[in-house]
Amino acid sequence: MAFESLSDKLQIAFKKLTGRGKLNEPNIKEAMREVRMALLEADVNYLVVKDFIRTVTERAVGTEILSSLNAGQQVIKIVSEELAVLMGGSNARLTWSSSMPTVYLLCGLQGAGKTTMAGKLAGFLKKSGKKPLLAACDIYRPAAIKQLQVVGEKAGVPVFEKGTQNPVITSREAVDYARYYGNDVLIIDTAGRLHIDEALMDELAQIKTAVHPQEILLTVDAMTGQDAVNVAKSFNEQLGIDGVILTKLDSDTRGGAALSVRAVTGRPIKFAGTGEKLTDIEPFHPDRMASRILGMGDVMTLIEKATEAMDLREQEKAAARNKAPADLSLDDFLDQMQQLKKMGPLQNVLGMIPGVGGKLKNAEIDENAMKKPEAIIRSMTPRERRNPDVLNASRRKRIAAGAGVTVQDVNQLMRQFDQMRKMMKQMMGNKRSFTRGIRNIPGIM
Repeated sequence: MAFESLSDKLQIAFKKLTGRGKLNEPNIKEAMREVRMALLEADVNYLVVKDFIRTVTERAVGTEILSSLNAGQQVIKIVSEELAVLMGGSNARLTWSSSMPTVYLLCGLQGAGKTTMAGKLAGFLKKSGKKPLLAACDIYRPAAIKQLQVVGEKAGVPVFEKGTQNPVITSREAVDYARYYGNDVLIIDTAGRLHIDEALMDELAQIKTAVHPQEILLTVDAMTGQDAVNVAKSFNEQLGIDGVILTKLDSDTRGGAALSVRAVTGRPIKFAGTGEKLTDIEPFHPDRMASRILGMGDVMTLIEKATEAMDLREQEKAAARNKAPADLSLDDFLDQMQQLKKMGPLQNVLGMIPGVGGKLKNAEIDENAMKKPEAIIRSMTPRERRNPDVLNASRRKRIAAGAGVTVQDVNQLMRQFDQMRKMMKQMMGNKRSFTRGIRNIPGIM
């Protein structure tokens, strides 16, 4: 998971603070030294770290903090607030042109995931009610146009391409095409290079002049850490970017790019790629990301993902059921597993639950583990799903044969189903009980 190492180191530093009761200035400065080392090891820009530590220390050594009985928690609150400020403060939304189409120019180095991100952004905007068009202007990388066509087809978004024609001409024609066919958004996928060079910047500058994009969005690979920040700085100085899109934020990134790029370039991070699927893109919320980094979860994003995963019909079904835990059926269990899968990688989902992600970070999570329970439930009759109490030995043997599993697998699923009903009761109790219960979801060992 992203920021895992940084999160661990920060939580160790804060654990010492919260265990002291009242704090004094030496205590705070000692903790800030550990925070400084954690940020530097995460590949955050040195000057950014220096300014960040100075700001936090100045706020934390005030008389209000030092005299507080809950001083450790207040220091953590200050760090959380300053981390959010460091990454931009609030979500920076896309801006829109007053005339059609609104043009977004995507740029970046080769290998940063720019073409895939173009498809993700198009799919995201389509869900928002827009009618996007993708333009293929990378004529140099082998199969770049074909790749954009593939991601466009998966996202249900048309692709405008003119083969190896001059990208400047293609981009201008794409604007005319979008205007004629009523596409209100045009996303231009441009060529990348292995490094920044004069030819790359000249071509991008010409496309910028030709189409007057509403925003120039730079895609940077979050896994490259400080190098990503240097790339962003160079693109901004030579081209003038309007925002950054971080890719591969689901990987084990150290966090340097996310924590440095806003401070170094003055340009906000607008989106983050959080997985390999075309739906794995989310608006970047600095306050929520700060909460994740500090191991405090991200309830708002979790709610948004859950809402997005359920279509209107499924929401109506869920509201109509509104059953007590004891009344839940295996159909309900199957529906919940399906919705959970739609929300993205299970490890990421658990990381958004306050107080749970950190406790389960060493758990072995098998993303394919839900396939077997699905097969078992689908091998049951409607009556058996509604009333699992009728599942005697002969029925379980038949179900196992139909699902291609063992009777022991069927028995295990029924135990997990019973544990899930108990977990739902525990959710109304304390967090510790919930953490124990959630371990029994299929796929968490």
